[in-house]
Amino acid sequence: MSAQSAGSAAAPSAPATTAVSVAEARAIAEAFAATLESNFLFPETATRYASALRTKVAAGGYDKAVTREKLADMLTADVQAIAPDGHLQVFPTAFDFKTPAKPKTPSAPPPPEVEQMRWIAPEVAFVRFNSFLGTPESIEATRRFVREFGEARTLILDLRTHRGGGLDEMDILLSAVFAKPTRLLMMETRAAIIERDGDPLAAFPTIKTIPSPADVVRQEHWALPSAEKQPIARATIYVLTSGATASAGEHLALALKRTQRATLVGEPTAGAGHFGDILPLAHGFTTFMPVGRTYDPETGIDWEGAGVAPDIAITADRALAETLQLAGIEKVAAEQLSAQLTPQRPMARRARRAF
Repeated sequence: MSAQSAGSAAAPSAPATTAVSVAEARAIAEAFAATLESNFLFPETATRYASALRTKVAAGGYDKAVTREKLADMLTADVQAIAPDGHLQVFPTAFDFKTPAKPKTPSAPPPPEVEQMRWIAPEVAFVRFNSFLGTPESIEATRRFVREFGEARTLILDLRTHRGGGLDEMDILLSAVFAKPTRLLMMETRAAIIERDGDPLAAFPTIKTIPSPADVVRQEHWALPSAEKQPIARATIYVLTSGATASAGEHLALALKRTQRATLVGEPTAGAGHFGDILPLAHGFTTFMPVGRTYDPETGIDWEGAGVAPDIAITADRALAETLQLAGIEKVAAEQLSAQLTPQRPMARRARRAF
């Protein structure tokens, strides 16, 4: 989930295949180390990251990086080897996480962020969310889904290809499916970040800041029902998950699971539980920097690394057919519908870059 301002714009980027000089490689590694120290959500881990990077710089470990892409991969691999994080990554160019992912078929246009809104059977509504990017198109599509399918008695949310994002679309959906104000999850952000850059979540009425230790800002995410009550607030909800369900998709899945508002069907999610944003480094490089985490307020446990476990474990490609049968659809029809609604985007767990 992206919840942090990126600050000043990054310098213009050269192509990823451009060679880097020794001086540039060392400067980029040092910039990454300094950015980690100032921003990463766990200061102790940030110190370990930075120390390892500087030790390798001093030993000439990045002097033969060859290309920008190779250097970015090396820097990412070095910190991931110390303490894995589902979001932390260096990019050889200015990176925009709102750029749609490439579809399986290169010649085909990328699928929309909200797609396949349809009645799948009488009073059974289906929708696939590929991300929550907060674009006007995605927000309006989510509002349209709630508006046009508010009479649903059963709701199937397909998050198997959800690569992350923010709260805008999520809050629209949550306001429709909860009948009373409900605390969902807790969020913690490194206090120094908010002191320096301000609180990007302050504009969300669903976020409540509560007393916190000095080094973090602790906030609760709430579902606040809309004034327009609809049957969808009492609907039976199923959420489809896969190893590719990441970040904000995992946030939504856990929020609905822990409040017993939905049944999760599929595979454990990607395990990308730390939120942040793109920050500039040096020479046009950028990094996705985790600055906070989201977790279950009852247990204090987040899903970083482990993912969110489904209630009904089944392979991602079988999750929809299984759910349709749970919703009362005959097996043959369920199989046919599942085949028709196979996602264009991959459903397999990714090694990194889960947003």
